[in-house]
Amino acid sequence: MATNIDEPVLTVDHLDLMPDDGNRYELLEGEIYVSRAPGLTHQRVIGNIYLTLRLYLETTPIGEVLSTPGVIFDQFNGVIPDLVFISNELKDRIGTGEKITEAPELMIEIVSPGKENAERDRLVKRRVYAKHGVKEYWVADPEARTLEIYRLKHRSLALVATLAGKDEITTPLLPGFACTVNQIFNS
Repeated sequence: MATNIDEPVLTVDHLDLMPDDGNRYELLEGEIYVSRAPGLTHQRVIGNIYLTLRLYLETTPIGEVLSTPGVIFDQFNGVIPDLVFISNELKDRIGTGEKITEAPELMIEIVSPGKENAERDRLVKRRVYAKHGVKEYWVADPEARTLEIYRLKHRSLALVATLAGKDEITTPLLPGFACTVNQIFNS
């Protein structure tokens, strides 16, 4: 009789055992993913989106935008997204801890070069984020200079738009917010 032995599943406790070596360690469905520190283009796009959202939130104080926070969904899923938006209501619920322990309303990833990174952001993370109730997910691709917007529909994050150039980015999560795709990719 054959015995099927599954690979050991890792938990978020294992993330604390990872070396402090400048890499980004994330856990998705019990599997560890390691990414190098983001490159300059990646950082510039993060900065542009952060600044645009921050300026909006100064005049419309409905929440806050955070860069590379730890988000722990459950014991098998812990990520470090590039940016998140959390509403004031969610901020009050999660308190003053160092990690976000509920699904942010909006999560944003900037695709790093490489097929594996693109697949992780567009497939694996999207599936995990949907499973845990993220309402909206943006995937910015600096190489293609596009922004994909996914919205939660029937427990799945469905692609609702792929924007480029002068296309305007809007979301029901941020009433009155608008910027162009060019604004987030210009350095």
